Amino acid sequence: QLQLVESGGGLVQAGGSLRLTCAASERVVPVTHMAWYRQAAGKQRELVALVTSDGDITNTDSMKGRFTITRGNVKNTVLLYMNNLKPEDTAVYYCNALYNGMEYWGKGTLVTVSS
Repeated sequence: QLQLVESGGGLVQAGGSLRLTCAASERVVPVTHMAWYRQAAGKQRELVALVTSDGDITNTDSMKGRFTITRGNVKNTVLLYMNNLKPEDTAVYYCNALYNGMEYWGKGTLVTVSS
C-alpha cells in the first residue's frame, strides 16, 4: 500500500499563488509517475499535470503557463506551483501515483480562489 499526503491548499484571492505538496509513503523505490488532478463541484475529475520518474511532464493545455509540476528534493514527492489563480480554479486537488502497477490517490486538498 502506498499513502499519499497532500498539503498546501487554502483560500487565495484571484491573481494569487499557491504551492501544493504531495509526499508518498514510499521513499526508496521510485513510483512510476506522480500527478495532480482536480475536481470542481459538480464536475468530473480532470488531470492538471503529471511527472514520470524519468522527469517527463504532461500538462493540461488550459493550465499550461500558470501551473507547474516539479519533483521534490525528497524521493517520491511532487510539487504543484499555481500562479495567477482564477475563481474557476477552485476545486479539490488530488495527488495521484502509479506504483507497482497500481494507482493510488490522496485524500485531496481544497483550493478556493475568491474573486
